Amino acid sequence: MRLTGKTILVVGGTSGIGLSAAAVLAGQGARVAVMGLDEPSCQAARQQLGPDVLVLQDDATRPRAAVEAVQATRDRFGRFDGLYHVAGGSGRRLGDGPLHELSEPAIDYTLRLNLTSVLYSNQAAVQDWLRHGQAGAVLNLASVLAFAPAPRHFGTVVYAAAKAAVLGLTRSAAAMYAPHNIRFNALAPGLVDTPSAARALADPATMVYVTGRQALEGGRAARTSDLDGAAVYLLSDEARFVTGQVLAVDGGWSACDGSPPQFGL
Repeated sequence: MRLTGKTILVVGGTSGIGLSAAAVLAGQGARVAVMGLDEPSCQAARQQLGPDVLVLQDDATRPRAAVEAVQATRDRFGRFDGLYHVAGGSGRRLGDGPLHELSEPAIDYTLRLNLTSVLYSNQAAVQDWLRHGQAGAVLNLASVLAFAPAPRHFGTVVYAAAKAAVLGLTRSAAAMYAPHNIRFNALAPGLVDTPSAARALADPATMVYVTGRQALEGGRAARTSDLDGAAVYLLSDEARFVTGQVLAVDGGWSACDGSPPQFGL
């Protein structure tokens, strides 16, 4: 029960990585609130997570959504200790791809979804903690593509740029708010088996590449549960002296080059 006494808001917590984390955070003793975009995912989260978890429906790219979610979390549980921002996604369907082919809608949509929403949630958390004179912990979900690109199979430039900016935000805010005991860290996963990764997961050539790049455990896509332990640690008091760090939970992506497995070593 490493999170007993903590109250944590998961933005993007009604599906995929966020939903898995919310269940584990609650299992570790935290009081949990989650924000999701649409009613079907929110309803499914209510059924899976149970009545003790506060489920909020809103759009993380709306400027006031995070402010209202933080306040609703504090109103329900009496305190607010941690933020895990997971919300984000691909802009490929709108034209995110190689730099020379980008469309204006792809640029605007992908940046708002993957960067602007993070700025809003991180700002809302800090404003709340400063107002209450309280310590806090922010965990942002970035991507290994921010620093270890794979243009042949994952060549979405705006997404990579947005996730790199999340790392810059995390480090800058960590330095700025350390004197207030407000911590900022980030997770950088590789390919994770979620509905939003369906295109990559269904493409045989991409998965051959992933087998060499995420070479741990025989080469596979990450499961959402592979990230949960890192999230618990970075949001807990065990990480009370850790800030400004980026932890790659990537199965080896940032260390391996994508070559086929070598035998007889």
